[in-house]
Amino acid sequence: MTIWNLGSINADHVYALPHLPGPGETLAARSLTTGLGGKGANMSVACARAGGQIRHIGAVGAEGAWMVDRLRSYGVDTSAILTLDGASGHAIIAVDDAAENMILVFPGTNRRIPRAHIDATLAAAKAGDLFLTQNETNHQVEAAFSAKLRGLRVAYAAAPFDAAAVQAILPHADLLLLNEVEAEQLRQATGQGPASLGLSDVIVTLGAEGSVWLHGGQEHRVPALRVTPVDTTGAGDTFTGYVLAGLDEGRPMPDALALATRASALKVTRPGAADAIPTRLEAEAFHAG
Repeated sequence: MTIWNLGSINADHVYALPHLPGPGETLAARSLTTGLGGKGANMSVACARAGGQIRHIGAVGAEGAWMVDRLRSYGVDTSAILTLDGASGHAIIAVDDAAENMILVFPGTNRRIPRAHIDATLAAAKAGDLFLTQNETNHQVEAAFSAKLRGLRVAYAAAPFDAAAVQAILPHADLLLLNEVEAEQLRQATGQGPASLGLSDVIVTLGAEGSVWLHGGQEHRVPALRVTPVDTTGAGDTFTGYVLAGLDEGRPMPDALALATRASALKVTRPGAADAIPTRLEAEAFHAG
């Protein structure tokens, strides 16, 4: 089967700082690195590195060709990525000595993907395929609706969080993935907890406490692996991509969650976003020390 990911593609400019700046504070960065990022790109790379067949639907500007090349080098099908006028998406990321981060995102071409292109791409999808999207592109709801009509299973990663965006896509979603902060924000906005949303599957990540899968009125908890974090950027995206790849190959959800937990734990021990996502072999061999 194929995973179809309508997702963002960003150039990540990462600045190493002694601490995250406060209001009005000026800090000198120790270093600057530029790499591939964007929640969509991160998830596509994670899917590919986990062994999934992933086709990315997105857009970059002319200066973003290197990002498409990088995605392709990791095994992502980039045939549905457009080159549009204007600047590609990019992110300014500050990472401090405690591995905490602060991120500013410029959406660029990620918010200008033509709906006709999305529909034409999904016309090649088959019933039983998986569709994935996040909240960093346009036409998420329309794409989810189109995917559902074609018999795809729809997964939505609710980040960056926006309560209205989540509520709009829920009628078309089968699987919702969000972290504990986003789950609380959704509860405050709707009065509903993750277990009462009417979805067949909800996964809530709990940071150092692991994750919980809500299905059929039951909770299945997966503990986190204990690691010393270096950079938490992209850890949740790594988790999501690995979960989708596991489901795509027919793994039971608990097995997909266990492998995703290993992959995301290994990811946080490395600096960077998409470029730091581990391979399937690395994730399977990883043992927290």
